[in-house]
Amino acid sequence: MIKKVGSTEIKARHRLTCHCGDVELMLDLPDGIVDPRRCDCSLCRRRAAIIGAIKLSQITVVKGADKLRRYQFHTHVAEHFFCDTCGIYTHHRRRSDPNVFGYNVGCLEGVNPFELGDVPVFDGINHPSDQKKSPS
Repeated sequence: MIKKVGSTEIKARHRLTCHCGDVELMLDLPDGIVDPRRCDCSLCRRRAAIIGAIKLSQITVVKGADKLRRYQFHTHVAEHFFCDTCGIYTHHRRRSDPNVFGYNVGCLEGVNPFELGDVPVFDGINHPSDQKKSPS
């Protein structure tokens, strides 16, 4: 868990916004940024965002619900949300656990994600949900 990025303290309730400000979320982050990572799946490698993890109960859309657009692909389980005005990816519902959301660390108020240093990469190309299960 990360409680500070550069000079920015990660607040227990931290604001997240898109670029234009039309979309604003409030995140409950009592433990700071949990499990920050990148993903190399076909979508994530194109958007290159660093993603933090949060439970569904810890995310609230404060404004701009009508501006959020949803994109789904492949299995249509994951839901990726972005602002209809500026196009910035803000958050997504994870396919591996639909009760967990990923959020764009770069959209956290005051956070420069480049100040996180090295961030682990999740192998989204070989997502566990895509692996064939061997017969028991």
